[in-house]
Amino acid sequence: MEGVWDSGRRASRNLSRSISRNMNMGAWGVDEVFTRSGRSASRSGSRRYDDDEEALRWAALEKLPTYDRLRTGILKQIIEAGDGPAGAGAGAGGKRYEHKEVDVRRMAVNEKQEFIERVFKVAEEDNERFLKKLRNRIDKVGIQLPTVEVRFEHVTIQAKCHVGNRALPTLANTARDIAESALGVLGASLGKRTTLTILNDLSGIIKPSRMTLLLGPPSSGKTTLLLALAGKLDPTLKASGDITYNGYKLNEFVPQKTAAYISQNDVHIGEMTVRETLDFSARCQGVGARYDLLTELARREKNAGIFPEAEVDLFMKATAMEGVESSLQTDYTLRILGLDICADTIVGDEMQRGISGGQKKRVTTGEMIVGPTKTLFMDEISTGLDSSTTFQIVKCLQQIVHLGEATILMSLLQPAPETFELFDDIILLSEGQIVYQGPREYVLEFFQSCGFQCPDRKGTADFLQEVTSKKDQEQYWADRTKPYVYIPVSEFAARFKRFHVGLRLENELSVPYDKTRSHKAALIFSKNLVPTSALLKTSFAKEWLLIKRNSFVYIFKTVQIIIVAIIESTVFLRTRMHTRNEDDGFNYIGALLFGLIVNMFNGFAELSISIARLPVFYKHRDLLFYPAWIYTLPNALLRIPISIMESVVWVVMTYYVIGYAPEASRFFKQMLLVFLIQQMASGLFRVTAGVCRSMIIANTGGALSVLLMFVLGGFILPRASIPKWWIWGYWVSPLTYAYNALAVNELLAPRWMNKFVPGPDGTLKRLGVAVLESANVFPEKKWYWIGAGALLGFSILFNVLFTLSLMYLNPLGKPQAVISEETAREMEAKRKDSKESSKSNQIQMTVLPSSGHSNGSWNAIGRDSSVNATNGIAPRRGMVLPFTPLAMSFDEVNYYVDMPAEMKEQGVAEDRLQLLRGVTGAFRPGVLTALMGVSGAGKTTLMDVLAGRKTGGYIEGDVRISGYPKNQATFARISGYCEQNDIHSPQVTVRESLIYSAFLRLPKEVTDAEKMKFVDEVMELVELDNLKDAVVGLPWSYWAFH
Repeated sequence: MEGVWDSGRRASRNLSRSISRNMNMGAWGVDEVFTRSGRSASRSGSRRYDDDEEALRWAALEKLPTYDRLRTGILKQIIEAGDGPAGAGAGAGGKRYEHKEVDVRRMAVNEKQEFIERVFKVAEEDNERFLKKLRNRIDKVGIQLPTVEVRFEHVTIQAKCHVGNRALPTLANTARDIAESALGVLGASLGKRTTLTILNDLSGIIKPSRMTLLLGPPSSGKTTLLLALAGKLDPTLKASGDITYNGYKLNEFVPQKTAAYISQNDVHIGEMTVRETLDFSARCQGVGARYDLLTELARREKNAGIFPEAEVDLFMKATAMEGVESSLQTDYTLRILGLDICADTIVGDEMQRGISGGQKKRVTTGEMIVGPTKTLFMDEISTGLDSSTTFQIVKCLQQIVHLGEATILMSLLQPAPETFELFDDIILLSEGQIVYQGPREYVLEFFQSCGFQCPDRKGTADFLQEVTSKKDQEQYWADRTKPYVYIPVSEFAARFKRFHVGLRLENELSVPYDKTRSHKAALIFSKNLVPTSALLKTSFAKEWLLIKRNSFVYIFKTVQIIIVAIIESTVFLRTRMHTRNEDDGFNYIGALLFGLIVNMFNGFAELSISIARLPVFYKHRDLLFYPAWIYTLPNALLRIPISIMESVVWVVMTYYVIGYAPEASRFFKQMLLVFLIQQMASGLFRVTAGVCRSMIIANTGGALSVLLMFVLGGFILPRASIPKWWIWGYWVSPLTYAYNALAVNELLAPRWMNKFVPGPDGTLKRLGVAVLESANVFPEKKWYWIGAGALLGFSILFNVLFTLSLMYLNPLGKPQAVISEETAREMEAKRKDSKESSKSNQIQMTVLPSSGHSNGSWNAIGRDSSVNATNGIAPRRGMVLPFTPLAMSFDEVNYYVDMPAEMKEQGVAEDRLQLLRGVTGAFRPGVLTALMGVSGAGKTTLMDVLAGRKTGGYIEGDVRISGYPKNQATFARISGYCEQNDIHSPQVTVRESLIYSAFLRLPKEVTDAEKMKFVDEVMELVELDNLKDAVVGLPWSYWAFH
């Protein structure tokens, strides 16, 4: 490198002039601009020095081979005047840049953080400036970026669903389903199901380089449309129509690698930090076409004599390297999503404290955009985020779309006006039909042509959500001189097809996409983009990290082994263990059986650990992050050292204390058997978790299989006593071989074989053989190795079965659409009306503003349905329940937690981390108070503290209820806390959940009939009538509803 440096010095002046000409104002940092204007004379020498130094570095890079050149970048670091050897070149108190070559694969953590901090000071502003530089570099050499255009034509998706209680997973319904399935195989169909149309004849185009917003009220079909476009639609749904990417159908390429669906549900490993989660995702997804782009870019620039800007070159090289443990792409993603402040905090879950709900939602987004995928379908990513954070994220995504020519379809429930303005195109979906699709500028014009006007102070997004609703449509009727007539969604859809935007869309769809225009890197045709060795390395690193994070479990298991070993050693103490007769032999067999059972159940922890990680695995499997064996191989191999340690501890503590055969070979043979028993047990409980997929089923079905193994293992029921029709269970039970091998290893020792006892027929037998025959064990030496080999085979078999179960089984709960009986009757009535008249769908409605009266000492739930013409007072519907109004005040509330270990490793000296600082306030009855703040500000923490839900940490301050100090025991009875996390009983319906809560919380003075009526009123208020018979389910289960 020094030789190259000397040869490059001669060309430095010409190169520096070339670079100076290529640089513009947009390439200067903030510090450069202001210091340049203030001290231009004193900075000119320093500027020339920086240019010369940078030119020398570029000359050195140009002499390197291509392989090294693509992996070496120039890192610019700000050096204070006088700090460096050439500090005199800078003005007094000024700054200069130091340029140094770095291997982009081995950049230090502080170097990456300094680079991100300097280049992306203000995320949305600096991100746009940087992306423009990057795009200018690509355009300068004439490289065309790959783009993806998604088209869908006449897409209709339907589901067969049961009505009302028939869909519940009860024993009777399950039996009926089994009977109907059996009859269905024979061609008979007895069960009646209603066809629910989720999406009805949708057609449209998602264009690259344009941000597209998907709007629609809840249950309009947004999630189903996103899943269908991403190629992740459930196969049990009946789908028709065509979906193409650049003219290719979904079965002609790999949509899971080409596009990414970002779910509403935040499913992550709670023990991993935010940075580790994104790094793992980045390593599994690879770099895509980034390296090929960089190679072609460097080749063309070298031929044209173009020298790129150092920062852009370093960023492109660092993000194009595959297999890097912590990529610069991760730091960039953390920065633009605002997650850099919690990058080293664990994600957390229901059982351990982690990041906030809004931050967890951003991690779900970052997990996908950290990869190379440029086609994103994002499902309500703003849930739990404040409007400013949502604006920042959408702004950065808009810049990626416009400057990187990406394709994004994003659904948001209630975007703020400034966020809504960031989108180029709008798709308005309602009742499974597209009401509008096209440029954002024409959406209000379309509804004006239909007779509806958006008020001046009304957000456009809110107007679009409400204008198709029966309840809210009339307030937007523009022409008051004409009577208002409700316009159904089908009529809006028909009018849009005649609107000029709809006609243009129809014309575009009529011309098929020319496949020859598709860039060769736009679509992915192979599932294996990342080398298997890199995936294995990544999976091993993640598994080892999780073992360290769950070290308490393995330490506890070892301590448990030690305690049980002490117990066994004192029960079977060698001073009371003899080798005189068969009874003494059975004492040793009893000790061996006890050790067998203890080590068998030592692997029981694998059951709960494996089931807890299944949701995350299913998510990664569906995204094609890695095949199942990549997950299971490290899972099994990395636990072998732990199992060896536990086996050594057990045998060392029990073997000589109990008094087994004093031979070194038999000591190590027993240790090998104990190790194989533990490996077999771990594999058994893993495959139980993979097949059962639920702790409830695993604890029943898994326990049943283990009990059968014990019963048929030959020690509870002797082999000769097992019925012939069950003898196969004896030979397939792993415990049979473990029992035989342990017994043979001990009782064929010389101290047992040198003694003789009379047999049943009067002949003398060796004592060891007699004991083995009495225990129905094969008295042959070969059975030790048969048993050891069988245990090894069962260990491999169980892990293979675990892998197969992960490959082919899905989460429990069949996909089942549920509609209420009322909805079914309405659907049937609509079908009949549509056959009778085409105008019958237009229902004239008059919606009058409600006026209610509220009393501070009464809890009223009701609405006004009509207005009394004589007195103007609306009769109040619903019911009222008495309660006592109370005020809450809190003064100087502080909350601390122990400093996380990750922050201590970074040099933080404090022992506590303060989350709430002197918070003071009051809540009064009759006053609705909104608690507002950005994501991560501490809103949930404050409410947890006030509600008494914090079980850890340190709380300071004074909290009073109506002037009295808060007593948590009585406060819990008079308060209600709606948490951010939705924790419910998954097996009950929505209505059953509310009934259960009402009967627990309402006072005894309220009758059962009033409680039931109150439940119905609450369900009507929160619009859950249509879902009252739906099972709540788990977030990752098919039974769950949103």
